[in-house]
Amino acid sequence: MTAFVSLLRENRNYRSTWIGQVVSEVGDHFNNVAVFSLAVAATRSGMVITLIFLARAIPAMLAGPLAGVVLDRLDRKRVMIASDLIRGVVAAGFIFTAHHPDVRMLYLLSALLMLASPFFTAGRASILPAIATSEELHAANSLTQTTQWTTLTLGALLAGSIVAAFGYRWAFAFNSLSFFVSALCISRLFLPGRGFQPPARALTEAAVVRPWHEYAEGLRYIRTVPLIVGLLVINIGWATGGGAAQILFTVFGEMVFNKGPAGLGMIWGFAGVGLLCGGAAAYTLGRELSFANYKRAIVVCYVVHGGSYVLFSQMRSFPLALLFIALSRAGVGMSSVLNMSQLLRIVPNEFRGRVFSTMESVTWSVMMLSMLAAGAASQSWNPRTIGAVAGILSSTTAIFWGVANLTGRLPEPVRQGVEPEEIEVHGEPAM
Repeated sequence: MTAFVSLLRENRNYRSTWIGQVVSEVGDHFNNVAVFSLAVAATRSGMVITLIFLARAIPAMLAGPLAGVVLDRLDRKRVMIASDLIRGVVAAGFIFTAHHPDVRMLYLLSALLMLASPFFTAGRASILPAIATSEELHAANSLTQTTQWTTLTLGALLAGSIVAAFGYRWAFAFNSLSFFVSALCISRLFLPGRGFQPPARALTEAAVVRPWHEYAEGLRYIRTVPLIVGLLVINIGWATGGGAAQILFTVFGEMVFNKGPAGLGMIWGFAGVGLLCGGAAAYTLGRELSFANYKRAIVVCYVVHGGSYVLFSQMRSFPLALLFIALSRAGVGMSSVLNMSQLLRIVPNEFRGRVFSTMESVTWSVMMLSMLAAGAASQSWNPRTIGAVAGILSSTTAIFWGVANLTGRLPEPVRQGVEPEEIEVHGEPAM
């Protein structure tokens, strides 16, 4: 905790990024709870949740490669601000659906919102090694992710209560405002020298017209680092069940336990508590964890995650279901912080946008298929059965990772994530 306080007090750039993150992500969860609750209330169908998730997943998947190329070519700070401003305008559109629900508009607005998101989320990961020194990087990564899960907890619980008490319009209005606040915070970032512009590269006419060549270059880099390939594969393994799990949160809150928006908020909230606890454990262990023990810890994390989700799906008691969803997400939280710490240390600046956007895009792609399968299954299968299958699929990640580790396919890579010229200047920018 002392390291987090020191980071926020002394590192101006990180502090601005963090404040924007808090406001923006609380707003995101207001949107999530309001959209899913509104859709289910209007249709009483689990399939509509699947379609909304697909409306979000497909644009995020398609935008990922372009976002990676743009972030490795243009000033990342400006790209992030543009993403926030676009999302703020789109998010305001949800307000008009509050009193006259039109599921088609929910699909369209959700798609537009997620189309702009990879430019910000991959950008934030890309600039983290530039705004934190090598000594601060583990704390910065841990705080960024635990903050994400704290806002999930508070945002989901608060959003459920606000929607139940005041209606959907207020939730959507806050979500829109949060993006503009985030853009203001990002605008305050400052680095001397080239700032947030990636290393310069010669741009031929072919490269400008066909950005796929640059993205393919990023894929070739990924293939050269076994650990990055391994992390990409376990993201795929998790997503085979993780997509279905996202849909089932709403189905369990609204239709299995019949708790309405407040119940949905509680499930998301306890999931956030679990993520927060897992992230806190990862911060404590990650400072001293050897590379060999890190790889062993990932196996344990995914066994706990999948097994606990299976138990969540079978509970008849709502309090016990909340307990197991928290435990399940604790496994995800711990693995996420540990894995991201490795990526931040090893990916060189010129490839960060493409690596992080590829991770995000591939995960969304597999989640999309998982969501589609879960939505189709929900028409004839019990949600509890679908939940058990989702938990088992997510646990298979542990098998792949364990075998790869035992056979020596995950050697420790060279650390290239922090370059000397990227070290953060903690003072105020020149006026």
